[in-house]
This record gives sequence, structure tokens and C-alpha cells, in this order.
Amino acid sequence: MARETWSTRMGFILAAVGSAVGLGNVWRFPFITGQEGGGAFLIVYLLFVALIGFPAILVEFVIGRYTELNPVGAIRELGSGAWNYLGWLFVVTGFVILSYYSVVAGWFLRYTLIGITDGYALAGPEEAAALFGTVTTGVDSLLFHAVFMALVIGIIAAGVRNGIEFGVKVMVPAIIVLLVALGAYAFTLDSAGEAYAYYLTPDFGYLVANWTSILPAAAGQAFFTLSLGMGVMITYASYLGEDRNLAADAGIIAGLDTFIAVIVGFVVFPFLFAAGIEPGGPGPSAIFVSLTSAFAEIPAGRVLGIVFFAMVGIAALSSAISILEVLVSYLIDELDVARVPAATAIGVAVFLLGVPVTIDLIFLSLYDSLADGVLLVLGSLLLALFVGWVVPDVARAELGRGIGDLGSLGTAWIWIVRVPIVVVVLVSLYLGVVDYVDFLTGDLAEWLAAR
Repeated sequence: MARETWSTRMGFILAAVGSAVGLGNVWRFPFITGQEGGGAFLIVYLLFVALIGFPAILVEFVIGRYTELNPVGAIRELGSGAWNYLGWLFVVTGFVILSYYSVVAGWFLRYTLIGITDGYALAGPEEAAALFGTVTTGVDSLLFHAVFMALVIGIIAAGVRNGIEFGVKVMVPAIIVLLVALGAYAFTLDSAGEAYAYYLTPDFGYLVANWTSILPAAAGQAFFTLSLGMGVMITYASYLGEDRNLAADAGIIAGLDTFIAVIVGFVVFPFLFAAGIEPGGPGPSAIFVSLTSAFAEIPAGRVLGIVFFAMVGIAALSSAISILEVLVSYLIDELDVARVPAATAIGVAVFLLGVPVTIDLIFLSLYDSLADGVLLVLGSLLLALFVGWVVPDVARAELGRGIGDLGSLGTAWIWIVRVPIVVVVLVSLYLGVVDYVDFLTGDLAEWLAAR
């Protein structure tokens, strides 16, 4: 069957931005930033995006556009032997991430509905924690997990142009408008100055003392939010039907994604400080418990809460469709399965894998620690080695399409991929594996013992 393509350059850019802008920016970024020291984490994260994330996006772009295939087919066409398994690593990573991503996205849909029907007036710290427990486990969580996956399946089934491209042209501008409006309101709060100081002022002493936790956290966050290491950018670039300046597109995508992540901090931290809540609460509950408590305390909190949680739900949807598209594109390219049954079959399988997360949050930690700290980073490391050392000439030539003669810049990019990216990502992978082993032998072992 004929392979679909983007109808416009803007469609491709917005789709890639939509993939990058999701729960990674709005759910994970605030509580990771709070846990890792505010400004100390922010400066490392920004450096990681600029020095590692941007060149890494180009790595995925050149593979996708050159082969016009899904990640499995793309690596198989260019490589051989053991390298063929790299494409499967991307598929597995996306499968795991989307399974719990959908559950968490369902929480945001539920919180939006709560704001519409009941508001957050009773959500003091204890009530907010109790509400979080009710929403995140049991029938509520399972139901909204199903609703969210149904939305994702529907968009993917509609196709690249009529589904993904049409959807992101609506969703991404809406996300930006809502975030900027929330940021403007947060600026008026009395707590804004204190919050911005915490968020923007790096404590270098804290950074030096805690670099072993900050570095893998920044690496994982950068890969997660830029949709790297799971084949999304390979897949999206494979739908490019013409020569384009991939470096310019990558710069726009990374820039918009980072801008939105930073704006989220300008929104969330003033809200927390206004309610007298310390940032950096433990784990995934932080943004829900803290913000519902904050919305109960600040003027127009109910409206702000509805807008905020709805905005995150939209952002999550724009990212989730990109992950499912990676999995669906494999069935379409490799097995010639029609798009609608492919989207339905994969979507149902992802839903089933996510069911344990609706039962106990230990499974969220199990999935997220593996995907974020190990699989995403491992995929990016292996792809950098593949492009930098196995197919550098193909990659350099493909990057030059739409740009012209790169000269020494092409060689410089290859060497950045070969050495700095590999070294930094390798260190991050080691630290991520250590953290994951600690989780398995600590929190998970205690949970199993209690059963």
C-alpha cells in the first residue's frame, strides 16, 4: 500500500512538537525539577537538551527520512546482524511507555471532570491525597485509561494527514495559548518572585553534591520529553515526502519543546508557593496533590484547575498518538496490515499492559524507572553508535539534503554523535541502571514482601 506523507512542513513540525510536548513536560518536569533542586536541575536539563538532545534528534531524523520506514525496518535496511534488534528495542520501549502514559493521562482527564462537577474547594493536603488515591487506582483509573486509549486509537486510525496532522494543528497551538495564559496569571501572584528565584537560581553547591542523581534525571527527562530513544522521530521523519532542512526543523522542535517545559515551571511553582507547598513532593503524586491543594487556596482556583488539567490532557494526547504510531507503522510496513485494525490491535494490547498500573502505583514506578532510566537512554546510546560508527557517510549525506554542502559542519556533527553524546549517555545509562537496581532491591522488594 502507498505510504502516507505529511501534507505540509508545518504539519510535520507540529506533529513532532506535539510528540515532544506531553506528560514529560507538564507531569514529570515539575516534580523532577523540584526533587532535584530547582535551578540546579534546570541548568543541567537545558544544557542536555542543547548539547545532546538537538544532535540526537538529527540522528533519528536522518535514519527515518533516508529509509522511509518504521524503526525496525529502517535499522534492518541500513544495518545487519545484531544491529537489527535495535529497532525492536524502540518498539518495546514505546509499548511500555504508552501503557502507563495512558493511565496517567487518564488521571488528568478525571481531574478535569472533577473540577467541572465538584471543584477543588475541599482539596486541602489530606483531602487532596485521599482524592489522588481514589482517582489513581481502581475502577476510576481503569475507566479513564480506557477512554484515553480509545481517543488515541481513533486519531491513529484516521491516518497521518486526517488524524495525526489534523489533530496536532489544533492541539499544539491550544497548549501554547493555555500555558501562556496560565503563566501570565501566575506572574500576578505574590509568591511569584520567591518561586522564580527557586526555579531559576542554580545552587552550584547542591549540584556538585548531587550530580549522580541530577545527571541521569536530566538525561532521562530530555530523552522522554523530546521523544528520543523510542523511534518516534524516526517514524515521523519517514513520512517526509520531500527534501527539507532537518537541522532547522530539529532546532524549532527542540526550541518549542524546551520553551513549553520552561513555561510550565513558571506556571506550577508560583501556584505551589502561593499555597505554601514545598516543591519536590514524592513521585508521581506531587503535581496532583500539590496543585489541587493550591487551586483550593488561590483566587479563581477552580477555573484555573480545570484549564490546567484539560491542557495537560490535550498535551498527553498529542504525545500518545506519536508513540502508538511507531507501533502501528511496524504492522503497516512489515506485515501490510491495514491502519484501522493495526491501530485497534496495538491499542488494546497497550491498554492491557497498563492495567496493573491502575491497580497499584508500584507498577507505575516499575514501568517508568525501566523506560525512563534504562530503555530510552539505551536506545539513544545504541542509535548514536550506529549512526556515528556504522553508517556515518549515509547520515552525513542525508543531513545535507535540503541544506547543501555541510563541509566541516557535517563532520563535526558526526564526531559529536560519536564521542560526547556516547560518553554522556553511557554515564547516564550506568547511573540509571544503578537507580533501577536500587528500586528493584528496595521499594519493589519491600512491596513484594508485604504481599
